[in-house]
Amino acid sequence: MSEAMTDITPSEDTATAPAPGTAPDQEAVIAAIATVYDPEIPVNIYELGLIYAIDLHDDGRVHIEMTLTAPNCPSAQELPEMVRDAVSHVPGVTQATVEIVWDPPWDMSRMSDDARLALNMF
Repeated sequence: MSEAMTDITPSEDTATAPAPGTAPDQEAVIAAIATVYDPEIPVNIYELGLIYAIDLHDDGRVHIEMTLTAPNCPSAQELPEMVRDAVSHVPGVTQATVEIVWDPPWDMSRMSDDARLALNMF
């Protein structure tokens, strides 16, 4: 066997993919969610406190419970789809579902300090 054939390193994609039967990485899922911004507010939805629960399953399924800032939010249709699409690209995720919940109702106390600072709401 030639030396070139024995010196093979795994690609970056396979090196970071979780082993089968392992839940996706929570930090990677949160990072994916943090790429989604409310179109009306220049802060990502994770920092806004719109994500209430992230359930990771060993078979790669991810279930997310999120809310919106108000029931009549103009982004009510697109934000859950944007979250689902972002999480679907995380290594190890086989299925992502997003459920809108209204209990407890969202309020500004759910925002992170970074979000409050960005929106000048101290």
